[in-house]
Amino acid sequence: MEISYEFLIFIRDFAIFFAIYLIVALSLNLEYGYTGIPNFGKVLAVAGGAFTVGAFPGRIIAWLFKVKPDLDYIRDNTIIVTEVNKILAGDPLLSISIFFLTLIVAGAIGAILGLISCYPAIRLREDYLAITLLAMGEAIQVIGYNYRPIVKGNIGVLVPDPFGWAGEYRYAAVALFILGISLAVFLYLERLVRSPLGRMLRAIRDNEEVAKSLGKDVTKIRMKTIIIAAVIGAVAGALDAFKAGGVISTSYHRVSWTFWPWVIVILGGAGNNIGVVVGTFIFATLRRVIDYYKGYLGPFIPFNVVWLDSLLLGITLIIIQMYRPEGIIKEKPTPTIGYKRIKEILMARKSSAKSKDTKSSQKIS
Repeated sequence: MEISYEFLIFIRDFAIFFAIYLIVALSLNLEYGYTGIPNFGKVLAVAGGAFTVGAFPGRIIAWLFKVKPDLDYIRDNTIIVTEVNKILAGDPLLSISIFFLTLIVAGAIGAILGLISCYPAIRLREDYLAITLLAMGEAIQVIGYNYRPIVKGNIGVLVPDPFGWAGEYRYAAVALFILGISLAVFLYLERLVRSPLGRMLRAIRDNEEVAKSLGKDVTKIRMKTIIIAAVIGAVAGALDAFKAGGVISTSYHRVSWTFWPWVIVILGGAGNNIGVVVGTFIFATLRRVIDYYKGYLGPFIPFNVVWLDSLLLGITLIIIQMYRPEGIIKEKPTPTIGYKRIKEILMARKSSAKSKDTKSSQKIS
C-alpha cells in the first residue's frame, strides 16, 4: 500500500505538535500532578523561551559575522535574518551549536522567570499562589506586545533557522530533534519522580504539614519545582519558535499555553507521566485532524469549524471529570527501585527470619 505525501506531512506535523505540547504538559504535571502547585501561568515560561529565540540567536550571529552592522536588528529584521540563514545553511556544526546554545539560554531565562513568578507568593495559600502565577503569565504577553526591542511587538520577528542545512528535509530534521528532546525530558522526569525526591513531592502535595513535621523545607522545595518546570517550559517555547521560524507575541497566550496543557494533564491523569503522554496524544490527534480536514467538515457543522476542537475537547473534559475524575490513567504508586529488587529484598528478609527461628529452636532444644 503506497503512503501518500499528504499523509507523511500530516505525521510529521503531528509529531512536532505532539512533542512540544508533551514537554509543556510534563512540566505542568511536575508542578500540579506531583507537587500540587496550581500553576495557571504556564504561558510565562513558554513565552519566555520563545521570546529568547526571537531576541538572542539572530543578534549573536549577526554580531559574530558582522552581518549588516549599520542596520537595526528589529527594524530591519527580515534583511538581517535572511543573511544569517545563508551563513547557517552552509555550516551545520554552527547551526546545531547555536540551536543548543539558545536552548540553554532559554532554559536560564525560564529559571529566572520561574523564580520571579513564585518568590512573592510561594508562602501563600494555593489559591493566592494560583492568582499570582496567572497574573505573571498575563504580564509577559503585555510586555512582549508593547516592548518592541524583544520581538517587535505584535508584528513579530523572523528567527534564524538552525535546520536550513537539511534542505528539503528541514521539517523532518526539526521533528527528529524535537522528538528526541521530548523523550529526554520524559526520561528525566520519570527518573526524578522515581527518586526519593519524587516521594517527597507527593508527600508535600498530600499533606504539607506532615512534610514540615519531618523537617522538609516545603517552601524551598516548591520553589525549586517551579523553577525546574519553568526551565522545561521555556525549552518547549524555544522549540516552538524554531519550528515556526518566527515569533509574534500574540501567539503566546493563556488559552494555548496554559489552558490546553491543563486539559492534557487532567485528561490523561495528573501525577502520572504515562497518562500525560496519552492525554497529549488524544489532544494532538484531535487538534491536527480537525485542522487538516476542517475544509471537509465545515459544510456539516452549523457553526464555524475553528471552534470544533475547543468544543470537543471541552466536552471530553467534562465527561472525564464526571465519570473518571482521576483521568484516563489513574495515578499509581511509583516504586523508587524495581519490582525485582523489592522481591529480592523481601526474600532475603524472609530467609533471614527463618534462619533466626531455626537458631532459636536449636537453643531451646
